[in-house]
Amino acid sequence: MTEASSRAWHKLYPEWVPHVLPLPTKSLADVLEEAVATNASAPAIHYFDRTITYGELDDLANRFATLLASWNVGKGDCVALYMQNVPQYLVALYGSWKRGAVVVPLNPMFKEKEATYHLADSGAKVLVVLESIWESVAKNVVPGSTVQHVLTTNELDMLGSETPHAVFAQSKKAKGENDLLETLAKVTPDPKARSQVVPSDIASLGYTSGTTGQPKGAMCTHGNMVYNGNFYRTWMKMTAEDGVLGVAPLFHITGMVGHVAVAATAVCPVVLAFRFDADATFQLVERWKPTFTVCSITVYLALMNHPSGKPAQLSSITKAFSGGAPIAPRIADDFEKKFGIYIHNIYGLTESSSPTHAVPLGARAPVDPASGALSVGIPIPGCDVRLVDMEDVNKEVPIGEAGEIADHGPMIFAGYWKKPEATEKAFDKGYFLTGDVATRTEEGYFFVVDRKKDMINVSGYKVWPREVEDTLYQHASVKEAAVIGIPDEYRGETVKAFVSLKSGTTATPEEIIEHCKKLMAAYKYPRVVEIVDEVPKTVTGKFLRRVLRDKESAKA
Repeated sequence: MTEASSRAWHKLYPEWVPHVLPLPTKSLADVLEEAVATNASAPAIHYFDRTITYGELDDLANRFATLLASWNVGKGDCVALYMQNVPQYLVALYGSWKRGAVVVPLNPMFKEKEATYHLADSGAKVLVVLESIWESVAKNVVPGSTVQHVLTTNELDMLGSETPHAVFAQSKKAKGENDLLETLAKVTPDPKARSQVVPSDIASLGYTSGTTGQPKGAMCTHGNMVYNGNFYRTWMKMTAEDGVLGVAPLFHITGMVGHVAVAATAVCPVVLAFRFDADATFQLVERWKPTFTVCSITVYLALMNHPSGKPAQLSSITKAFSGGAPIAPRIADDFEKKFGIYIHNIYGLTESSSPTHAVPLGARAPVDPASGALSVGIPIPGCDVRLVDMEDVNKEVPIGEAGEIADHGPMIFAGYWKKPEATEKAFDKGYFLTGDVATRTEEGYFFVVDRKKDMINVSGYKVWPREVEDTLYQHASVKEAAVIGIPDEYRGETVKAFVSLKSGTTATPEEIIEHCKKLMAAYKYPRVVEIVDEVPKTVTGKFLRRVLRDKESAKA
């Protein structure tokens, strides 16, 4: 592949996007402080009826940093955050970064076994946790962990004066012994608590399962995250007049970079809602008028299928992006028909600090004629991308053929926490081997075929679940679809689909199989379809094919 053809996508950049973005010279703590210097009274967070300004957020973060300093927690020490999308998350996030501490985001759905592993592997010294999670999980885990200090908080603590939304129906206020906000109120901010933090310092340990084994902590640096925060600001034309609808989980790299970092970079607010709820989302969009969001396709599906959803409720959203799970063309079309909003694809991983590819704002993703899949976009500024042979990473595949995505650039993580062998295996000549398989066009658009590990081998033929899932979505009754391979005495493996149906519709497994049979080669279409109430997925919207495979193995 020539140098010219490998950069062909530059021609597709919008006129306001340069081919190269400047390398970061500051940390995420610096980004916040620059926002405060620009406009301390600008709103940083809208949380239902409460607004927290950049000045107020910075003050609370300074108090948190001072508290950490009093505990001798500083550069390189780990602070675990075990919360939903609440303003306190940003307080602890920025306060940790001001000390040079490493944030360990924990999924609030973790149970004891998972929380135990993550705390032990990270060696976290401090835990900031919602009171409900403390009572149900964390208080049983902390005694045997490295955690020395615990701060509890509540989702009701930073609301305004209005009656809480129905999303808080299960919320209870049970004041903990070490309440975060009460503790910070007693702290006098000390400027000496602010550490010097540089772009190469680790900002976050985002745990990812990878292809095999226990979850690994991806060491994303301040430079990685500042770079992609600036990418979002540039690509999406974000200014102080914009606002971010923060429906992706803050513990996920999308929430941390695509919500928090971009908002501070643009000095605009992020709208938080504790946890995703379609009713609350409609109300908050109407109230605060955010213009941009990036989230999983399952969020868009929930909004589209909500009985009360109307175009006016999302009218302020002019920049809609989706990543984390594939978008079927029919879903994008249906959402646009209902709300008048085109969903742009975006692609990245925890290890790439959010995006490496995106569909240009205002452009429409092409559809792969071979698979019917929407493109995930073109490489972002500064991201070098190779498609390498799945058996020999030293060989690049020709344009149009499927290969593993290998990325290089300032957004790529520093390696896996305390796992040098896994880090070495993940890179080839400085390029991160993503495990995702894709094709690309001559112009530079990429189509993600699937995860390398999810390939199904049917009588020696490769079947990619993504292609079958996109075909399933063309059935009028299919709401969600996930595909796996199951053992087959004759073929080695055969295709099984799990589908949930739209409310008010019906379809039999036989009808769905017949639908696919008409559209796909004989070895590709599912021989088995199971109708389920809901396809299991992560909180970021990725379908859990691994869980489905485990259930099938247990049945066998």
